[in-house]
Amino acid sequence: MKPQNFEESLVWYWIISTYVFYFIGILYPVNFVLAWILFFYLCKRLWNQTAHTSIEKRIKIYWIHWVWIVSILVIAIATIVGCVTYDVGTNQTLRSLINWFTDWALLALFPLSGCLNIRPQLIYRAVCILCLQSLILIPFFYLAWILQLPAHLYSSPIERLIQNGELFYNVNLYGSDYGTNNVRLFLFAPWAPALGLIGNIYFFLALEEPNKKWRWIGIVSSLAMSIVSVSRLSLIALPIVFTLVLLLTKITKPTTQIAIGFVSFLAGIFSTALVTTIKDVKEAFYNARPDSSRVHEALGVIALEKWKEAPIWGHGFREAPGPKVLAEMPIGSHHTWFGLLFVKGIVGFIAFLVPIVLSFIVLMIKAQKSTTARVALYFLVTLLLFTFNDSQEALGYLYYPGLIIMGIAFKEEVQPRKSSLHKKPEAAYT
Repeated sequence: MKPQNFEESLVWYWIISTYVFYFIGILYPVNFVLAWILFFYLCKRLWNQTAHTSIEKRIKIYWIHWVWIVSILVIAIATIVGCVTYDVGTNQTLRSLINWFTDWALLALFPLSGCLNIRPQLIYRAVCILCLQSLILIPFFYLAWILQLPAHLYSSPIERLIQNGELFYNVNLYGSDYGTNNVRLFLFAPWAPALGLIGNIYFFLALEEPNKKWRWIGIVSSLAMSIVSVSRLSLIALPIVFTLVLLLTKITKPTTQIAIGFVSFLAGIFSTALVTTIKDVKEAFYNARPDSSRVHEALGVIALEKWKEAPIWGHGFREAPGPKVLAEMPIGSHHTWFGLLFVKGIVGFIAFLVPIVLSFIVLMIKAQKSTTARVALYFLVTLLLFTFNDSQEALGYLYYPGLIIMGIAFKEEVQPRKSSLHKKPEAAYT
């Protein structure tokens, strides 16, 4: 597996160099720079495109890509209006706009880069290589904890230029959960639950790696990433997402419809026991780390209460640091949707909801026959699930391989999907 053009080379070497960037302390800036490089390269290709450009090299932007672009621009407008309305000053307004360029914008730019000539198989292999690197490094990170080496090594001075939070520039060996001494690994992520999200996303990308050896390496390593993060959601999300997408991609089959009807019938009979079980699971989930759960819940409640102060356009920025009852966490963080209401108002909330819903519909339809669309649907459902646990717009620089796959699925012409038993031999992708 080797890159065959400029855009593939960029994506390939960027993914497999993740740990190099991380230990230098520049992972965040180089990854959002990648999004803008790919964007300007796409613009250059479009500018040079003529009627004589071959079909293989022709660039076409599809309507769903435009939905994402327009929606993210609306969020930028909400940011400006919110800052101006609250008269936060030029410095804070500029910082909020810089944050938009480095996080929200990536949610439109990386799917847009899927319009370039990037093979999904190349991304699957690169992700498997990164997962293997993680598997090799995990014992060394635990060894650092056993030897009581410093958990935090250093922070990159580049943060002073962008000023979006030291967490994205910290180089850590390990950490512990709020209110406990349980060791948790971050690897190249800024915090442990973010690693759980990445492990889940990489698991579904690795599933489609055509080479059996690399596929199993990617699967095992991505599961290890989720486990060492000790993220409760990452451990339950995998079976939930896998089952849900499996049903969605086979929803047109009579056997699936019969099975759903039978399960619904049983659920109606045992509804009382089922509700009790769900309550018990929820309580166990909460009590697994009660201090963390309490802070998350309080953040959501306060964000919703303060949203009423600026319901249309929001406050324009997060309030940081938060009060001690929130463990000094910024108000507007740890929940994408509550954070959107607080920072961007109902305008920003709708602007993000619309492309999510439309993308889900498009991918669900395409996933009936397209393998790439099915992988993108795995990614989107996983991301949607984690939006209720964290502010996912800030992590686009980490899960961008999934965003690119989603962009590729948007442009892909639907072909009959082949099962893994009929995949092309490895030589066909090298």
